[in-house]
Amino acid sequence: MNERTDPQLWLDKAYRFLSYRPRSQHEISTYLQRKQASPQIIASVMAKLKRQKLLDDQEFIVWWVDQRARFRPRGKRALRFELRQKGVSGPSVETVLAGLDELKLAKKALKNHARSYRQAGRFLVQRGFGWSVIRPVLEEIFPKG
Repeated sequence: MNERTDPQLWLDKAYRFLSYRPRSQHEISTYLQRKQASPQIIASVMAKLKRQKLLDDQEFIVWWVDQRARFRPRGKRALRFELRQKGVSGPSVETVLAGLDELKLAKKALKNHARSYRQAGRFLVQRGFGWSVIRPVLEEIFPKG
């Protein structure tokens, strides 16, 4: 068995890739493809990671949204886009996003960025918040006086 066909070598590469942060199934598959693993090896590694409960897209979605809410708040639109880039979409994403309080996230995002009404509005748009969330937050932070 040579280095390219050794399943343990590829599994070790996947473990290393997963050691930095949780990954979606798509991310692992793409990573192994870039490293030139054969389709059979990729399928084998993916199956083993799923059996070990190290690869679960539903848990990844929850983790990703939670991390964004804590450290870099984003609106639902931006989160949906980021998750699509990670290879996950569909009802499971929508279920997790339905539980988000966008008003709270927008206020948290603006915590250190609220210099002017216009600048704060632009900042929230860039973070993926919709106008229905932005307007009440800006009115609260910049009351008409």
